[in-house]
Amino acid sequence: MTHHRPRPARSPIRFILDNSLLLVAGTAIAVLWANLDVRGYDSIAIPLRFWVNEIGMVFFFALAAKEVFEATLPGGALASPRLALSPLVAAVGGMVAPALIYVTLVNTSGLTNLSNGWAIPCATDIAFSAMVARAIFAAGHPAVPFLLLLAIADDALGLVILAVFYPHGHLSLGALLLMPLALALAAWLKRRQTASFWPYVLGPGMLSWAALYFGGLHPALALVPIVPLMPHGRRDLGLFDPREDRLPDTLNRFEHWWATPVQVILFLFGFATAGVRFEQVGPGTAFVLIGLLAGKPLGILGFSLMARLAGVPLPAGLRWRDLTIVGVAASIGFTVSLFFATAAFATGPELAETKMGALLSFAAAPLALLVSRVWKPARDA
Repeated sequence: MTHHRPRPARSPIRFILDNSLLLVAGTAIAVLWANLDVRGYDSIAIPLRFWVNEIGMVFFFALAAKEVFEATLPGGALASPRLALSPLVAAVGGMVAPALIYVTLVNTSGLTNLSNGWAIPCATDIAFSAMVARAIFAAGHPAVPFLLLLAIADDALGLVILAVFYPHGHLSLGALLLMPLALALAAWLKRRQTASFWPYVLGPGMLSWAALYFGGLHPALALVPIVPLMPHGRRDLGLFDPREDRLPDTLNRFEHWWATPVQVILFLFGFATAGVRFEQVGPGTAFVLIGLLAGKPLGILGFSLMARLAGVPLPAGLRWRDLTIVGVAASIGFTVSLFFATAAFATGPELAETKMGALLSFAAAPLALLVSRVWKPARDA
């Protein structure tokens, strides 16, 4: 999903990095290895998961948050709070409809052992969904920041669900009190015009991580509240605008430094979490897939329509056919869907089936491309 700007005559390495193909490679290696030698795969992947999921992915979410935050600045696609409300409402619809479809399928089939997985199809994978959107829509098209904000809101709400309905431990209000301290320290660094991004990462960033981790919430979003407090430009030049490469502000330097390491992190994330076997297909797989592939587009379109009738418009330049493509692209649930599956079920057939459903939601990528061929998106922002 991140975040390099297209350049002419890109090298093969640059093409791989620009299109998040390391993430695809890590996922493919994990699936292949797990199907050939699951014990050998687990011996390597399991020790990696904490370092990748709990620490490395912090920087992935930070880069996503940077693009969304800049889109809310003057000149950005989401500069108006009225316009920003639209993707937030769409995100809620994209969670409610899949959950309802999943619960309905579980209840009508009588497979109540799968009931606890209702949240699995609520998720949108930022990396793959945004990669698909960038492949379909022109640079600067409002569909891309719309999808990014939708996905960030989806995952933020998803982590709240994870904490409330699938607690990994007891919520610690004492630990969560570290968050105001983290925000205050970041604001103090900004007032002092601290130009380097490292003090923000090592000071308030670590405090935020500790607040979430020891507070019983997932720490992958630790830098999301810190990003807006880094010194930044006054206006948004446009998503992935190449002119940002020349901007000297702290937030852009943070992105430029971390863009390539994050691609390596995504490779490790795909490798560490995607190792499931093809034989692990069952009713839970179908329920998750139907919830994602049908529920996401229906929920996003349905709630957006209700918001429009209530006077909340889509961003300028975003047509309903574009929103349909966004809804299909958002059906890729991989990352947080896997988190939900492992939180909802212990090791066993339920976990295996639902994890496979999360992985097979990659089918939304070619489906979105197909829909875009039938309903060609607008090329202008």
